[in-house]
Amino acid sequence: LVLHYQPQFGAEKRLQGFEALLRWNHPSLGMVSPAKFIPLAEESGLIVPIGEWALREACRQMAQWGRDSGLRMAVNVSAIQFKREDWVPTVEQALAESGLAPRCLELEITESLLLQSATATMANLFKLREMGVDITIDDFGTGYSSLSYLHKLPVTTLKVDQSFVREIGAAGDEAPIVRAIVALAHALGLHVVAEGVETEIQRDVLLGLGCESLQGFLLARPMPADRAAELVLSAKGPRSG
Repeated sequence: LVLHYQPQFGAEKRLQGFEALLRWNHPSLGMVSPAKFIPLAEESGLIVPIGEWALREACRQMAQWGRDSGLRMAVNVSAIQFKREDWVPTVEQALAESGLAPRCLELEITESLLLQSATATMANLFKLREMGVDITIDDFGTGYSSLSYLHKLPVTTLKVDQSFVREIGAAGDEAPIVRAIVALAHALGLHVVAEGVETEIQRDVLLGLGCESLQGFLLARPMPADRAAELVLSAKGPRSG
């Protein structure tokens, strides 16, 4: 298993951070998408050790690139992981071992997880936010959501699903759903990330709507750690003096 990193950019293609994406480097199949093996890992329970490794590795890598760089690392968390009572200590240990500041870590969880009122899940959310870790709702708007939880729970970011981003520019459609999501997020004081940005029209519309962060093939594809490190260095610019 290896991690690849997809950059996230703001206006004027300013690097803001990365999303850590799991890949299986199979000896004969090559790089296998997580869509093919994560469901099996969840069914078998292997998602717990795999997820813990991914979290530790992502934190270690971001700390290596620069604890004070101001960049963020987003890590996807499965519902199975998040519901565990030892999840918060696991995050604390990953941060402590790497030396990464909690403010540099984002945990991406699904909308369906937030709609489950399990006591452990809610407690974990508040504990993580008290630590300073950001919480992102991934693929927002794709499920049957109850908007009431958005102002009750310590969520910091909404991530617009790529299925909505694709609508932008299609037959002159400027994606009213995306416009509504961005407006809702800003009304609640939340940050907005759009994924799957593949055209200049999509980029321009999203920035025009006030979307703070973008990721997608137009801007950069997921890349191995060494190439991501080069991007971090170039974003820092030449040293003065």
